[in-house]
Amino acid sequence: MKVYQKLQLIQKISGLTQEKLAEKLEVSFVTLNRWINNKSIPHKRKEEKIDVLYKEYTGLGVVSDDVLQAKKDIIEKKKKEHKNVLRKILSSPDIYDEFKLSLTYNSNSIEGNTLTKDETADVLFRDISLPNKKLVEQLEAKNHQTALKYAFSYVAKKNRVDEKFVLKLHSILMNSIREDAGIYRNHPVRIVGANIPTANYLKVPDLMENLIRRINKPKKDGVKKIAIIHSEFEQIHPFSDGNGRAGRLLMNAMFLKDNIAPAVIQQEERRKYIVALHKSQDSGDTSLLEDFICDSILEGYKIVERDGII
Repeated sequence: MKVYQKLQLIQKISGLTQEKLAEKLEVSFVTLNRWINNKSIPHKRKEEKIDVLYKEYTGLGVVSDDVLQAKKDIIEKKKKEHKNVLRKILSSPDIYDEFKLSLTYNSNSIEGNTLTKDETADVLFRDISLPNKKLVEQLEAKNHQTALKYAFSYVAKKNRVDEKFVLKLHSILMNSIREDAGIYRNHPVRIVGANIPTANYLKVPDLMENLIRRINKPKKDGVKKIAIIHSEFEQIHPFSDGNGRAGRLLMNAMFLKDNIAPAVIQQEERRKYIVALHKSQDSGDTSLLEDFICDSILEGYKIVERDGII
């Protein structure tokens, strides 16, 4: 792993600003910025100090040459530290509320919802009606929160992920928004802005049955398996609308069943997410999507591991 990659990973895991990280390394902001952007390389003594910080924040004694594998190793380490991550989320109102807000705001925003994070909080937690915003956008926020609570509760009861679960998620998400809520589409669709072919609607039930079967087969590399499932779900595009939100909720239900924190895909990262998703669908190479999802999981652990959020 290159020095700049170590620094980027340290910053992502620690949440330190570049100013704070520069202080820890006893260098100027400008110097650190050049290192992080791979414009210069630190001297050996500073590189050794970076390795110490890397070990401190990642808990990994050996630096992997593979950035993606290093991130997966960190996630495995956190799985062991948090014996039951879902129980911790559900037992802490602050952490649970932050996940409701963050996952709802970001997932809806990725799909074009214009509510700000503060406005989403008003709708979710204060039951405030926003006269300057579309009613459907406020309903999307309420529905997503309800669907998320259903998903978390469903996983907590150790239920098996099945087709009824997926259909129920969609029916909650699209409740009072679409008449075909919770029903597979019966017409062709295309993914806007992409040349990715979606499934023939006549094949959707069989494709979903196969996908669900594979969801419940254990795999050693859980992140890779779930990235593949997420990519295929979005390409099948089983519903007329709401596929992105339903797919991300399904993905996080799978992560929680594997004792991994929910992946918080931030709306600011929408372009990177779409590019990674489309690359996996176009070429079958999920490495970029896996890497992106690992970063999103680490964002989820930041919520899990801090108290007094809201």
